[in-house]
Amino acid sequence: MFNKGTVDENRLFLNFNLSIDDHEFISVIGSNGSGKTTLLNLICGTMRPDIGTVMFGGENITSMPEFKRARRIGRVLQDPKMGTCPNLTILENLALAENKNRKFNFARAVNKHHEERFRTMLENCGMGLENRMGVLAGSLSGGQRQALALIIATMTDIDLLILDEHTAALDPKSSEILMQITQKVVSEKKLTTLMVTHNLRYAVEYGSRLVMMHSGEAVMDIRGEEKKQLCVEDILDKFNKISIESGN
Repeated sequence: MFNKGTVDENRLFLNFNLSIDDHEFISVIGSNGSGKTTLLNLICGTMRPDIGTVMFGGENITSMPEFKRARRIGRVLQDPKMGTCPNLTILENLALAENKNRKFNFARAVNKHHEERFRTMLENCGMGLENRMGVLAGSLSGGQRQALALIIATMTDIDLLILDEHTAALDPKSSEILMQITQKVVSEKKLTTLMVTHNLRYAVEYGSRLVMMHSGEAVMDIRGEEKKQLCVEDILDKFNKISIESGN
């Protein structure tokens, strides 16, 4: 519930239920204020629901703090600056991320074996980052930094990948490259993925399921063969209608 007790009080997700199967890649679309980001925040623990529960692998995690959920959830945010440490090199960022969920000690953070493995990870991106491992992450382009953030979010074992409009701040070419990298990483690692996007073409072309949100409800939920046959025109009219209703 937002703005409780005021004239702007707004309730989302009344009688709402969303179940995600293992290895599903769900694209979530909807107008501003439809509940897309709130849904992600409830899953990640950034927000807590007033009522209802958040279940994860059969476990009730509604009261679990965000930092504990982060052990099982990888998240790439919209802002390229948020997923990496700008004052650390690419190599140092990867070494730090690899220690997620581990106890720190005084062993060397990076050795030759780690460096070669990180280089292989970066080569798979096809962006030349493997040749810039000593460069500060803050000096990378937005697309390069988001690609690095994606690798960081998925390099340890996670149960769910959250993509929070991760191409929105990029130019069209960088967005296309990042989506190709995303598809490759998700497919190779068989990751269960929830992607919020404003790009209807990406929502149609990528993923095994499409969910359209409006006022905290799923007004469209398409998967399987129907999703494979979907084109942008099939959802454009409905999307425009709910956007107008929302004043967008």
